[in-house]
Amino acid sequence: MKKYIVLIVILCAICSKKTYGQNNTIDIISIFKPESNELKVTQSINYHNSSNTTLNEIYLHNWPNAYKDKNTPLAKRFIENYSKNFHFAKDKHRGFGKINSIYIDYEVATWEVTEKNPDFFKIILNKPLKPNESVKINATYVVRLPKDKFTKYGVNTVDYNLRYWYLAPAIFNKKWYVYNNLDLDDLYIDFYDYNITLIVPVSYKVNTDLAIIKDTIKDVVRYQLIGKQKTDIELNITQENNFIEFQSKPVSIITNLTSEKLNTAVQTDILNRELDFLKSYLGDFPHEKLLINRVEYDKNPVYGFNQLPSFLAPFSDTFEWDIQFFKVLSKKYIDNIFVFNQREDAWLADGIQTFLMIKYVEKYYPEVKAIGNISKIWGIKNFNLSKLGFNDKYPFLYQFATRKNIDQALNENAASLSNFNRKIVNKYKAGLGLKFLESYLGDSIVKQGIVEFAKNNTGKLAQSSTFVENLKTDKNLDWFKNDYLKTNKKIDYTIKKIHKTKDSIEVTILNKRNFTAPIQLYGLKDDEIKFKKWLVGIDSISTIKIPQNDFNRLSLNYNFELPEYNLKNNWKNVDKKLLNKPVQLKFLKDVENPYYNQFFYTPVYRFNYYDGLVLGLAISNKTILEKSFQYKLTPSYSTKSNTFSGSYSFIYEYLPEDNNINKFVIGAGGSSFLYAPNLTYTSLTPFAAIEFKRNSLRDVSNKVLAASLVSIDKEKSLTQTQHPETNKYNVFNLEFGYSKPDIIDDVRFSTGLEISSKFSKLSLTAQFRKLTDTNTQFDFRFFAGAFLNNNTETDYFSFALDRPTDYLFQYDYLGRSETTGFFSQQIIINEGGFKSKLPVQYANQFLTTLNTSIGLWRWFEVYTDVGFVKNKNEKLFFAHENGVRLNFVQDILEVYFPLHSNLGWEITEPNYSSKIRFVLVIKPKKIYNFIKRGFY
Repeated sequence: MKKYIVLIVILCAICSKKTYGQNNTIDIISIFKPESNELKVTQSINYHNSSNTTLNEIYLHNWPNAYKDKNTPLAKRFIENYSKNFHFAKDKHRGFGKINSIYIDYEVATWEVTEKNPDFFKIILNKPLKPNESVKINATYVVRLPKDKFTKYGVNTVDYNLRYWYLAPAIFNKKWYVYNNLDLDDLYIDFYDYNITLIVPVSYKVNTDLAIIKDTIKDVVRYQLIGKQKTDIELNITQENNFIEFQSKPVSIITNLTSEKLNTAVQTDILNRELDFLKSYLGDFPHEKLLINRVEYDKNPVYGFNQLPSFLAPFSDTFEWDIQFFKVLSKKYIDNIFVFNQREDAWLADGIQTFLMIKYVEKYYPEVKAIGNISKIWGIKNFNLSKLGFNDKYPFLYQFATRKNIDQALNENAASLSNFNRKIVNKYKAGLGLKFLESYLGDSIVKQGIVEFAKNNTGKLAQSSTFVENLKTDKNLDWFKNDYLKTNKKIDYTIKKIHKTKDSIEVTILNKRNFTAPIQLYGLKDDEIKFKKWLVGIDSISTIKIPQNDFNRLSLNYNFELPEYNLKNNWKNVDKKLLNKPVQLKFLKDVENPYYNQFFYTPVYRFNYYDGLVLGLAISNKTILEKSFQYKLTPSYSTKSNTFSGSYSFIYEYLPEDNNINKFVIGAGGSSFLYAPNLTYTSLTPFAAIEFKRNSLRDVSNKVLAASLVSIDKEKSLTQTQHPETNKYNVFNLEFGYSKPDIIDDVRFSTGLEISSKFSKLSLTAQFRKLTDTNTQFDFRFFAGAFLNNNTETDYFSFALDRPTDYLFQYDYLGRSETTGFFSQQIIINEGGFKSKLPVQYANQFLTTLNTSIGLWRWFEVYTDVGFVKNKNEKLFFAHENGVRLNFVQDILEVYFPLHSNLGWEITEPNYSSKIRFVLVIKPKKIYNFIKRGFY
């Protein structure tokens, strides 16, 4: 066998058309086996040491091996992204890259691969490789292609989309740059000359942008694929070919990202225009052909297209296909010209692509709105959202992230970015940075900088830092190189005050953040610009003097060229008025309009058994973007009780920078609804909370410390039998909560202290949910609560074994006072967490329970609960139960069927249907928070 392998290696070297010199070359002979989804590969690499360091080892990326099992870095990445597909996939669907042999200059070599990093390995050289010397590496290996449902690359029913399918040498520049495959599509590989022999069954077609020579031998086709100075080689192998080659100039494009609604001539004209536009910034494309696979667009679509309903046809067919294709084409164009380390230095590649997208739309589609033709629909066209241009989405989404304090620095490692930032926000921020530099430095400087950068780095490994250093300007750009690129500091300027003198105006500008950037001051009259001036170096507060002119308002950053945190504080009237900005009433939540004081009124609804359907009108200042101060007043009418009800809240959030605290929140809220038939309660709750910062935005854990004072006043019934202590009371509540809701291991912990005039008590809740390798779910929940003192005379404030009384009015009970009937069967898993109604339901001394459930099949589980209940002057009660749990959506929709408990076999008792319990959440916000997990 060894002789056979050596013979193959020698024949591969003899057949190679490459010279064994200073060129980096990769020669591959691969046999495609569709019956096993495998590639049998013999590969030869001519590696040239272009560094000034003598090398004793060489690292190769083997990214196909990232799919080998559920313990690889890639597998763990899928779990971070709340995807279980790979974790529970069959081994035959996962794939691998299995190395059979490696030779160095035709001598057997030693290589080292670790369990921690199975997708790259180290080859020990037989002798040191000095600078400017080359070495020949020969390898034989097998690649099994994974199912494409994991990363969109791999195997589906008719296609094999191949990317990162061969051994790729790592780059050495003072150190080895080796990276795990994390589905980021960012393999860092140098330019190589490729000579690939690919043998496929005769029924298959190969799509590639390499030069092709093919011949048929019996029942197989041999493809000879040749390309010079290429980086990553993508291939499509298919039986049902849907790729088209457009004879665009000067580059022909092979793609399956086509439009059924546009004919070939129109699509070709559009491609010619796109290529001409890209050439004006990036120079000539270095190859004659370019392969663009729809997979690349599906993984990084144009956000805004796929979020709007297609049946409304919001965009023209021409615009939609043009922008879709331009996004992929611009990325491919950049990647083929120069190579960035996109794991550690991606901002410029992302920035240039976004900048070119902005400039392309500015030139050819300046009239297109962010929501397209939907903006013309009656009832929508009056919204500020409908007035946003297509390019306005870039600063809007950047602001969305900064207002939530979830933005990250542009120079942060891509593996540490949240999905939202990696796919959208950081790309937008990078492009906006270049767009702002264009405005600040002048139109030609940034464009010429891109042109020169492309010219000087074509066919080379590029570094983003050299771009800013080589911009031809005398203006200081330290603020951009440091704060803008290296931090997530926010920019926020405001006009503090205006003082008019005889012939001039003194304007005091305040910098509200620790970020000093240039900003423009505008003088306006009826939205017409009469004056503008660049202001630089304002690091705290500064007063400038400008001449009086024919304008009546001053504005900072009027055109929103600077990505600023808050625009609402950028306006001042030159002459004093009662209101600095006019009042505007708006129906439904809208995009913030900084030129107005906006008030929104929105229809809302809720439901409970006593009020019935509650219809209300929420009046608030809350826009789509978060605000520091938010209020909401919701007067409402209850259709069943024919009474007025409502709620209110006032919240102030502070987001500190460079701190272990993510958010400080203080506020107050209250409500008034029915808690029983024709009986009203009112609540008032001032509160404060601290949300601690996560280790990274990819860390799903959350830590919150909160304090509140809950005041409840319940209307008394004329026939009330309960003690008066249940009618009016105040409870101080101090809580700490920790959660880490991973999709495999879900851990939650909370502890609380409650103090009232008649009692004080401590409680602790710990939950752990585990999905095993066989996709079996285990749930464990432990609760312990004890009174420090208890002078109450009822069980209203006691710990509940099965259904808490909710005296703090914090649970979403549909019928909170019901003791019989359907609504009494609703359960919110808290305190004891039991489902059966046992003889001892409350504990006025202490309560300890353990709730467990085990999944048997999908959402079908069995549960077992045990606990100890202690009341004053009574014996310790041991509670137990078991039953069936239908866990359709965890914590959202669940149904419990008790089987056996202290009551005996409940399933045999009459009226068993009344014993069934259910969990039901109907609040859209809670459902949305469940769905969005892992994206922010």
